[in-house]
Amino acid sequence: MTAKHTGFTLIELMVALAVLGILLSIAIPNFQNMVLDNRIAAQANQVITALNYARSEAVKRGASATLCPTSGGAACAGSTNWSTGWLMFADADGNGTVGAGEAVLRVWPAPKGGNTLNTGTRQRITFGATGTATGSNDTFRLCDGRGTAAARSIVVNVMGRSYVEKGTKACP
Repeated sequence: MTAKHTGFTLIELMVALAVLGILLSIAIPNFQNMVLDNRIAAQANQVITALNYARSEAVKRGASATLCPTSGGAACAGSTNWSTGWLMFADADGNGTVGAGEAVLRVWPAPKGGNTLNTGTRQRITFGATGTATGSNDTFRLCDGRGTAAARSIVVNVMGRSYVEKGTKACP
């Protein structure tokens, strides 16, 4: 009687490792793009959530509510760069700045992963008591290292509605 040996031969192991290497070389770049796509989509949804929250607070309170970029979480930064985070406050006097007696209702952190968030010209978005965005339409540009093809545009119209579009004309 001969003893039966079980297991892999060296050739079978080398073939299995080669197949595994080929599969991983295909899967890893696609997985990285999926992670980046999910990150930018989640960040765009976070901006939409902030805009909808400010709009609903303005209607609920019957007074203006303002979103603006911030660098410390207590006051507006006064720029069109929202990449450092943003805050929302009850803007009782409607002047677009956090004044005495005006409560900061929520602060959002900066986008992660080195992503940038900018608007065209607006240093703040103010919603009136009827839910309309005072001023003009504007577009937020949310960009990552992949450029304009993977970027998101968050559009706010004068009626206060906001929506997301894939791609943007320019990333800084």
